[in-house]
Amino acid sequence: MNFSRIYLNRLQHLPEHPDAVVVIDVLRSFTTAAVALAGGAACVRPVEGGAAAIAVAERLPDAVTVGAVAGGDPAPGFAYGNAPAELLGIDLAGRQVVMSTAAGVRGLQRFVHAPALYAASLVCARATAALIRQAGAQEVCFVITGEWVDRDGDEDVACADYIEALLRGSQPDPTVYARRVRESDFGRRFLSGEWPNLPLADLTLAAEVDRYAFAMPVTRDDEGMLIRPVRVT
Repeated sequence: MNFSRIYLNRLQHLPEHPDAVVVIDVLRSFTTAAVALAGGAACVRPVEGGAAAIAVAERLPDAVTVGAVAGGDPAPGFAYGNAPAELLGIDLAGRQVVMSTAAGVRGLQRFVHAPALYAASLVCARATAALIRQAGAQEVCFVITGEWVDRDGDEDVACADYIEALLRGSQPDPTVYARRVRESDFGRRFLSGEWPNLPLADLTLAAEVDRYAFAMPVTRDDEGMLIRPVRVT
């Protein structure tokens, strides 16, 4: 099995013919998506752009909108921000969640034509590795979405390192990767208490390695992309 990495916010040549593309957003898009699915949501629909997301939600019965703009502030006009801890207490049973964020969702859109596409975060990392292995992928590309001019993105690099180690057959210590999430540039903003829309509860949840036993493959239907949980052993 061969591995490559690209960084969403750099100009890079895409790897040739990857079997699987894993788009990682630990803080917070795909932690939020995992919480929504664990809470009974029928699916998560990633839609790029706030207006487009709201338009999709208006076409779907009983849909709920979740989103944030660059920097993590809640997206105007959305029911909820990109805040996984907040969603823990929300009844989402059977509802479709329409999500729009500045990093994770944009990353999925860029790789919409990949042969196999996964949304990933640490809370479902082991399950993601298991599903990739079951699918028989030989060329795996990790997409790091959290690196910006003022952020090292190490929360996402840590997740990629962990999944890659699992795919190589290792049994890495999860606490190492959880610590890297907390110590990343963006993680320290949650710890500081100076950013009202970056609560410590979100960081704590995002650093819970393998909290969920499902992966988040991305498929398509007439409305666009959608994520449904796939449980693996």
